Amino acid sequence: MELHLEELLGKITDFMKTEANTETVVGKEFQLGEFKCVPVIKVGMGFGSGGGEGIESKGKKGEGMGAGAGMGIEPIGFLATKDDEISFIEAGKTHGLAAAFEKVPDLIEKIVEKRSKEPVEA
Repeated sequence: MELHLEELLGKITDFMKTEANTETVVGKEFQLGEFKCVPVIKVGMGFGSGGGEGIESKGKKGEGMGAGAGMGIEPIGFLATKDDEISFIEAGKTHGLAAAFEKVPDLIEKIVEKRSKEPVEA
């Protein structure tokens, strides 16, 4: 039995390129008023393989192989940008994405409040 490792890794890489991105997990970036919101994800992966061959006492040859892979994808928050300001809004572990959406109005309020306190340049 022959293992084509390069071919296998190529297929796994292609799969990850199509599946491990924010669009397939939480959606595309979006506009919220003057804010541009970009989802952020965390990707983890692991690979393992093994094989062996041998000859039994009666002279019969045997061989075997196995391989496995796993991938985890988790939304962790959003980058919110407006002009030259950028903020990260974390999606809490206990509340998921709902927590991120709950924080957006507070973020907008804080930025508007900060802007109103800044002196106006003449």
